[in-house]
Amino acid sequence: MKLDAKSVLAPAAILFAICIVVAAALAGTNALTEDRIAQAAAQKAEESRMVVLPGAESFEERDSHYAGLDGAGQTVGYVFETESKGYGGTVKVMTGISTEGEITGVVVLSHSETPGLGANAEKESFREQYKQPVGNLAGGIQVVKFQAPNEGEIQAMTGATITSAAVTNAVNSAIEMYQDAYASEGGK
Repeated sequence: MKLDAKSVLAPAAILFAICIVVAAALAGTNALTEDRIAQAAAQKAEESRMVVLPGAESFEERDSHYAGLDGAGQTVGYVFETESKGYGGTVKVMTGISTEGEITGVVVLSHSETPGLGANAEKESFREQYKQPVGNLAGGIQVVKFQAPNEGEIQAMTGATITSAAVTNAVNSAIEMYQDAYASEGGK
């Protein structure tokens, strides 16, 4: 079988043209949806801030976090976004801490954890464990298994200890950021 230039170049040119058209279509779709995606992400972040710091009505961006303000413009707490390595990848967490130094809420923003196991970190029953004062947590929150947690501890999710530790490490990073920025000021 003899190959000539026409039998090779014609299909290659057709494939090249198809690739150009598809790439242009993808670029156009990206350009059309880019603003909507950014707007949806900003709205989700704002909603998450409201969940983790329920006393705030608005938020003011600071260096590496947000300050939550009440209706009178007084600071009611702070919101920190942190991340840690989980079983399936990076776990991104948002943590709210009041001016009194108490964790007011935790939201898992994104993760790649195993559905049915590590994905349970999104459940309120797990996240509620973090609502505790940070003042006595010099070493951060610890993960315990097979026992009831005390102050400064949370109960690991069954079958998802690595994910439990990842969320806890992210929350501990938020506690550290809070303590570095505000603990010496009494939280304000």
